[in-house]
Amino acid sequence: METSIEQYPFAQEFITDSQGQVRKVILDIADYQRLLEALEDEGLYRAMQDVRHETPLSFDAALQALEQP
Repeated sequence: METSIEQYPFAQEFITDSQGQVRKVILDIADYQRLLEALEDEGLYRAMQDVRHETPLSFDAALQALEQP
């Protein structure tokens, strides 16, 4: 199966093995940073969804929880 750059819009170049299989890609640093931000945003969203039904702690209660082993 041939890999084309149109299939991977952020990839600038592909690094392949001796069989022609794509093993690595080269990204523009700005695209790489945008991808990292998107991953962080997704992680934050998932963390927020995991606790959406929990009752928030007061500041003092949160500090106490952090101090407990």
